[in-house]
Amino acid sequence: MLKFLDELASSVIKGRQITFEQAGRILEIKNQKDIVFLLGFANTIRDEFKGSTIDLCAIINAKSGRCSENCRFCSQSSHYNTKIDKYPLKVKGEIVKSAEKAALLGINRFSIVVSGRNIKDEKEWESICNTVSETASINNLKICASLGTLTGKAARELKNAGLERYHHNLETAESYFPEICTTHLYQDRVDTVRAAKEEGLQVCCGGLFGIGESDKQIIELAFAINALDVDSIPLNFLNPIPNTPLHGAIPILPMKILQIIALFRFVNPTKGIRICGGRQINLRDIQPLIFMAGANAVMTGDYLTTSGSDTKNDLQMIKDVMLEAGFQGESR
Repeated sequence: MLKFLDELASSVIKGRQITFEQAGRILEIKNQKDIVFLLGFANTIRDEFKGSTIDLCAIINAKSGRCSENCRFCSQSSHYNTKIDKYPLKVKGEIVKSAEKAALLGINRFSIVVSGRNIKDEKEWESICNTVSETASINNLKICASLGTLTGKAARELKNAGLERYHHNLETAESYFPEICTTHLYQDRVDTVRAAKEEGLQVCCGGLFGIGESDKQIIELAFAINALDVDSIPLNFLNPIPNTPLHGAIPILPMKILQIIALFRFVNPTKGIRICGGRQINLRDIQPLIFMAGANAVMTGDYLTTSGSDTKNDLQMIKDVMLEAGFQGESR
């Protein structure tokens, strides 16, 4: 296995794409010694293409709950009786204040996130565009948004307002998507990613793991995202929410999570690999190893409806593994 990983990493660094079969061998690793070897090579690839700087982002749940979609993992779906706060779109001043606070903490990117399939109300859309314009003027802060499905016209308006990056996950492999959502199509998500890219926006597009997918489907997703040529790949790991269909899902083992991160680094060597939801509950005390596994970015602070990490603690974690926080981790 050591020889295989050495040769595979060297091939990746030389600019060659790994195969589906080679990716399968990465996820087939079962023993701790070989996983440690895997992390070492993933870390080398990260350092080669992304350097030693880690990109931090934070989000605000600007509109919560009452979503019409039935994604089986989601606490904000109106199909499930979850105990979360539900509220309409927050006023511009509150969102801007949160963005300013993020910038003061040393966070590089700030994303405005709303629940729902997309924004249909014209006043809401106008408010969001105005909010993007104001937050985009905050020094040392890049503005992102996650507003559901997107048309080319909407993407263009966001770009003109000052948005740098649009976030829209594929969530899982196309072959597994009908098992987690039936109110819209996988192709709807792909179309949104393409619309954002065509209008000149950067794109953040990843998935969620631990929702019943197979290893083959994890690999399928890694290659699908590679084909879309996005800028940042957020990896989330299920934090089961009471009263959602996936509440009783079996957690992914921490070392398997590190394998998944490494797999995405091998398949997408030049892209940002960002670790987001579920890292605290699933990785516990081995969270710092996400960077050794190939990650070069992390979401800090709270998530949409669950608690996250204190940014000061995340900054210390980055420092403790001899890395640094800043923009270069994504833009190199």
